[in-house]
Amino acid sequence: MAATKQKEKKDSSKEGSSAKGFRPLGDRVFVTYTEELERTAGGIYVPDSAREKPQRGTIEAAGPDVENVKVGDQVLFDKYSGTKIKVENDDCLILKEEDILGVFEN
Repeated sequence: MAATKQKEKKDSSKEGSSAKGFRPLGDRVFVTYTEELERTAGGIYVPDSAREKPQRGTIEAAGPDVENVKVGDQVLFDKYSGTKIKVENDDCLILKEEDILGVFEN
């Protein structure tokens, strides 16, 4: 009986962190990033299809199984990875930790 109750008890140290009402699960991180400008310095419109996908962002929240990065880290990630979502009018990504290529050290 004691083993059953212990199994039901949640390990609060492994919950991870949340941001903007979103808490990633497992080895995923929640990243905010800035889209490239839609116009060049000369005023030429750059369509979505010609714009580079973002590769740099800030970790806002991390799942309980994330080991190598932390909230606040500026990271470089593969441009085709993750799931793009919009939260509170901010462009965000949900990435697996393995899709992060490195951390910028400022």
